[in-house]
Amino acid sequence: MPTLIVLRHAKAVAGFGTADIDRVLADRGRRDAAAAGEWLRANGLVPGRVLCSPAARTRETLDLLAVDAGVSYEPGIYDNDPDGLLALVGETPDDAGTLLLVGHNPSVHQLVHDLTGQAPDAFPTCALAVVDLPDAWRDVRPGAGTLRTVRTPKG
Repeated sequence: MPTLIVLRHAKAVAGFGTADIDRVLADRGRRDAAAAGEWLRANGLVPGRVLCSPAARTRETLDLLAVDAGVSYEPGIYDNDPDGLLALVGETPDDAGTLLLVGHNPSVHQLVHDLTGQAPDAFPTCALAVVDLPDAWRDVRPGAGTLRTVRTPKG
């Protein structure tokens, strides 16, 4: 059974005068991202493959997770379209048992809702959702997943 981990990037600096794609993490974001990586390892949720937005804040979040997996930086994730995210997930090779997607709100929050029919009311920075899927990646579709757990930095 494939497992999808959907992660919103950690807290970024405001970025006044900086292009949105170039915004980096704030101190709190760096701490939260490292803690999320520890949580993933402690719960046996180390991904075999990662899809990550090319934005600086998502790349930095991924680096601080310290997971050892093949990474594909996908410009479509930055486009913030939940249907596009679903399509990317569906292209995952069958040998990837656990996939981590690092992206942006509101699309990551919407993806969790679309896949499971449920999602938390809020999906703050560095929140993650673990979604179990019953079939192969290519068969992923709205309503097919089960929300196993949600983790936020404050709870």
